Amino acid sequence: MAPRTAPGAKRLLLIGLSLLATALFLALGLWQVERRAWKLDLIARVEARLAAAPVPAPGRAAWPMLSRDGDEYRRVTANGRFLPDRAVRTMAVTEKGAGSWLVVPLVTEAGDTILVNRGFVPADGHAPAADREGTVTVTGLLRMPEPGGGFLRSNDPARDRWYSRDVAAIAAAKGLGPVAPYFIDADASGNGPGRPVGGLTVVAFRNHHLIYALTWFGLAAMAGYAAVRTLWEPPPR
Repeated sequence: MAPRTAPGAKRLLLIGLSLLATALFLALGLWQVERRAWKLDLIARVEARLAAAPVPAPGRAAWPMLSRDGDEYRRVTANGRFLPDRAVRTMAVTEKGAGSWLVVPLVTEAGDTILVNRGFVPADGHAPAADREGTVTVTGLLRMPEPGGGFLRSNDPARDRWYSRDVAAIAAAKGLGPVAPYFIDADASGNGPGRPVGGLTVVAFRNHHLIYALTWFGLAAMAGYAAVRTLWEPPPR
């Protein structure tokens, strides 16, 4: 049985819009399926990095090739000396409450400068000045910069107020010259009385892509049903 012919331009317009919406919703659903596959792959890669033995922190020659997807959360280690007089505190809210991350430049044995988040310092705590002088070994997670600032708050280098670990801005404000395009979140191996608390990195990824995909596919089904119903229903008399 052939479909009835829609007599009016208005009816044809409704059918066309419904089909267009169907195609759009299907495309968005498929995009979310692809995003879910990418996210699951990223999570698997990060979990493998977290379980791996630490490797030397990337040196200057490797800096241009680093990327967030390819390198973040790798376990790395670096030997060098801290520059405590160039340290900054960035706002932090952790399982231990509100306070700051103590970010200190480390000059490695190869002469590279890497910012190290030594860990959490309570709001009323004092930053240790000389508890780790001389050559030290830092082990932790490679993290990519957090430019700009925090939620609704911009970094203010002139006042030394920091709401994110913006590597380039901190380096410029402290006159560090070229620095690694990443920072290291120190692990708990350097924890001790009076020292910052390391090892508080939260590794979590939002993965709601399946829900989003099902939502878009449901809307596509509704729009498609509307198009078919409009096409087959008897024209108004």
